[in-house]
Amino acid sequence: MDKNIADLRKDYTLQGLSETDVDPNPFIQFKRWFDQTIAAQLVEPNAVTLATTTREGKPSARMVLLKGFDERGFVFFTNYNSQKGQELAENPQASLVFWWAELERQIRISGRVEKISDAESDEYFYSRPLNSRLGAWASNQSEAIESRAVLEQRIQELQAKYQNQDVPRPQHWGGLRVIPVEIEFWQGRPNRLHDRLRYTRINDGSWKIERLSP
Repeated sequence: MDKNIADLRKDYTLQGLSETDVDPNPFIQFKRWFDQTIAAQLVEPNAVTLATTTREGKPSARMVLLKGFDERGFVFFTNYNSQKGQELAENPQASLVFWWAELERQIRISGRVEKISDAESDEYFYSRPLNSRLGAWASNQSEAIESRAVLEQRIQELQAKYQNQDVPRPQHWGGLRVIPVEIEFWQGRPNRLHDRLRYTRINDGSWKIERLSP
């Protein structure tokens, strides 16, 4: 290895983040930053790390795609029988982490998780490309399979079965919403003295903003 991994570092210099910069509503602040990722033409800015745990506290994390957000929370879709789906059924608490390196920004979101309505899941499912809808039936997500050929054979069978028909949404597939109790906005700054502003939901439904030490 030509370069010691411990020597890899980058100084963050683009901009700062102050209490006067941010909106009192974290969802409006999230939209402001997310819109800036779109304007900057970042690749898949809706890609986010989802962290879950089992009932016993064993953690796991993976990338998912954010597919919607509003003041109710942040929505992604999955197979409910997958590892993350089973873990969230056991322990409906999760964290999301967005990392936008080009803008030197990170957002952390923590809260409880619930299924969205069937109508909401249907609306998104039927907006998906045909082969993505078939894929929701073909894949027993997170289960071991003998080979890729098994998956491809299953897709071929489903293509034949649903030729010239609507593909219904599987009951084991749908949306999950992370309902945040904390949202932290992180802006990189020089010398590792980063700006961190944390929103915490309080009992009356409003949000308290605190600056955290980097």
